Amino acid sequence: MDFDFSEDQQQLRDAVRRWVDKGYSFERRRAIVAAGGFDRSVWNELAELGLTALTVPEAHGGLGQGTVDAMVALEELGRGIVLEPLAQAFIATRVLADFAAQEVQGQWLPRIASGEALVVLAQHERGARYRLDACKAKAAKTQAGHSLTASKSIVPAGDQADAFIVPAQLDGQLALFLVERSAPGVATRGYVTQDGSRAAEVTLHDTPATLLTADGLAALELAVDAGIAGACAYGVGTMEQTLALTADYLNQRKQFGVPIASFQVLRHRSADMKMQLELARSMSYYASLKLGEEPLERRRALSRAKVQLGQSMRFVGQQSVQMHGGIGVTDEYIGSHYFKTLTQLEMAWGDTLHHLGEVSERMQETAGVFA
Repeated sequence: MDFDFSEDQQQLRDAVRRWVDKGYSFERRRAIVAAGGFDRSVWNELAELGLTALTVPEAHGGLGQGTVDAMVALEELGRGIVLEPLAQAFIATRVLADFAAQEVQGQWLPRIASGEALVVLAQHERGARYRLDACKAKAAKTQAGHSLTASKSIVPAGDQADAFIVPAQLDGQLALFLVERSAPGVATRGYVTQDGSRAAEVTLHDTPATLLTADGLAALELAVDAGIAGACAYGVGTMEQTLALTADYLNQRKQFGVPIASFQVLRHRSADMKMQLELARSMSYYASLKLGEEPLERRRALSRAKVQLGQSMRFVGQQSVQMHGGIGVTDEYIGSHYFKTLTQLEMAWGDTLHHLGEVSERMQETAGVFA
């Protein structure tokens, strides 16, 4: 079996890396954070690179690529801790392509591919923690279709998005809807999160909505699993750059007249960081490859991956701060922003303890037993 990336995937990696290195400097990122954590011009640049169209089917103006290509792109964006939520384009594309009617696909997928429309998942509710079936949002049938009344939290770029994918209860069953931000009854309150990205509280009151699927739990589980895979890939890129920053600092910082990189204890710590990075990378690959499996196996695999990624991100981030000393937590130093990103990623889509419980709950009686 060939585990190497294809030539096209290597070219994609190189193209995104060049853009991050040349077009998304730390100074530009700081300016975006100061302006609110989202920049539509950056989103348009991602679209010009073809990233928003990457997984959109060719029939709808996209490139028709798969989950591995999405993983490659997100790894490179993670190296630059890019704030604009490209993973949301991949999530929306997957949900619409797998569950929406052809008419809805034709209306939204070409706009996602071109970068004209930013469609984000709005599933978090207060008190639900990470349970997907805990949903208080209500949907009702109307003469024109459906309307929603809901309150959703921590919606990525929620006050900048063009539409939301929203789970809500319909006739006692979870369903999935698409809501345009410009629709009547939509209110948003935006804010900057700890890692500098933008999110919003979104409230809907008798808001017109388009039904995507009545099998909302299955669609929501797929969306969240795609989000986990995206977070894993982004986290690998972030950890890779964190390790590189730490190695550079150890080689530059001197004590007793020699670089502290020569101290054995710090060399061992660096080796441990590298081991955690490679464990995370292998599980990120595993997560992306398992997105096409049956739901039971897919959900089990994604929780396994998130457990390892959570452990690795916490370890790499904390060790980097420890080896930098005080400078590692100053806002002026880029390393502190990588640390904050890793810390927030560890809690996104379910923290490590949550997914450890998910893995345990789905463990079969034969787990660890070999005949």
